[in-house]
Amino acid sequence: MRDYLIVMAVSVAATAASVPPLRSLSRRVGAMAEPSDRSVHAEPTPLLGGAALFVGLVVGIATAALLPGLRPVFEAPSNVLGVLLAAAVMFVTGLVDDLRDVSPPAKLAGMVLSGSVLTLVGLTVIYLRIPFLGFTVLPPDLSALVSVLWVVGLANAVNLIDGLDGLAAGIVAIASFAFFLYGWQLFQVGVVDVTNVGLLIAIVTAGVCLGFLPFNFNPASIFMGDSGALLLGLLLASSTIAVGGQSDDPFSGQSWFFFAPLVIPLVILGVPLLDTAFAVIRRASRRSGVATADKAHLHHRLMDLGHGHRRAVAILWAWTALLSAFVLVPVYTDRGNGIVPIGLLALGLLLFTAFAPRLGEMRARS
Repeated sequence: MRDYLIVMAVSVAATAASVPPLRSLSRRVGAMAEPSDRSVHAEPTPLLGGAALFVGLVVGIATAALLPGLRPVFEAPSNVLGVLLAAAVMFVTGLVDDLRDVSPPAKLAGMVLSGSVLTLVGLTVIYLRIPFLGFTVLPPDLSALVSVLWVVGLANAVNLIDGLDGLAAGIVAIASFAFFLYGWQLFQVGVVDVTNVGLLIAIVTAGVCLGFLPFNFNPASIFMGDSGALLLGLLLASSTIAVGGQSDDPFSGQSWFFFAPLVIPLVILGVPLLDTAFAVIRRASRRSGVATADKAHLHHRLMDLGHGHRRAVAILWAWTALLSAFVLVPVYTDRGNGIVPIGLLALGLLLFTAFAPRLGEMRARS
């Protein structure tokens, strides 16, 4: 655990240190996000924040390679190198889109290529476990397809939620650290092997997000762009595939809840995945392209309710934290008695989300 925390701290520092020069470079080369009717910012903002996340990733992985406690992770270097190569492909795909605004099919092709890199190094969903429905070993062809779809799905989910300052970075920081804690518990009970790369990728992902967040919180001085959002989605997919898709333990040590590691991210990442599902349904019902941008995402709806920029972000962070707690409490206690207080907190957050703006208006009138 100490070595993992060292890697996280180094990732935070490397990401934070790289932001100022990249911010200056972004202004010099004209890589700026201009205000538009699809955005909520009023001033041109540097757009090369994704490069800072990539720098933090590389430095974090390099640091891990030097720590004796994490040497077993590098016994199979193809997995680590495969994640780095897939991350590079995803980062470049997003960066080209940030700078040149490529077509949706070309962007999708880059995502598929990134996911395919993972499958080529053997980082695929082999074991598919669905609570209450059973346990399946996927054949190689289907395993590769499911893995690529998982990468594309999570990359798009993070990209779609990246609509307010600090929103995507905060949600991914919470989700990746929660998944690291989940994977650590699986490691403690012998479900995850010491050579598994998933925990390392999860903790580095949390680190780069935390290092970037102070510069990205409202008012943001730099954006992560598609290059950063797609990169974070790829890292989430990689860690969850490594931990969940390659473990054949039938119940992951928690038989009462039938926890399946590939289902856990669906719970922790409930906010961006729900937003993605609504976006697909909404755009399909309007007969517009799935990639057509709009201002009807969850964060936009919160602002329409009357929540300010920062409060809307904080609310969605809080929902992600509650969903993470819903997963972690039974994993660490092996009991479900934490569900009741979590449910009460969720009810309180729901009431706050719905009525806080009205209370503010009533106080203003009085």
